[in-house]
Amino acid sequence: MPFANLKVPAGLLTAEQKENLVVRITDLYAETFGDAVRDNTMVLVEEVADGGWGIRGEVLTLAKLQSGSGSGSGN
Repeated sequence: MPFANLKVPAGLLTAEQKENLVVRITDLYAETFGDAVRDNTMVLVEEVADGGWGIRGEVLTLAKLQSGSGSGSGN
């Protein structure tokens, strides 16, 4: 069974955005492995508590992501 586990900051995505991710990832698996996998494809959009994750040694919060700081775009 194809399985995708997406971890996102809590509150970052709307219900519509989550649904769109589930549909598009399911479609991608079906395109890659054949339509027979569609009925058994599981996509889990898992929300991580604010401040419960980080990157490059920096704790990320929803406020930081929404403001653009801590996004890694300043290379």
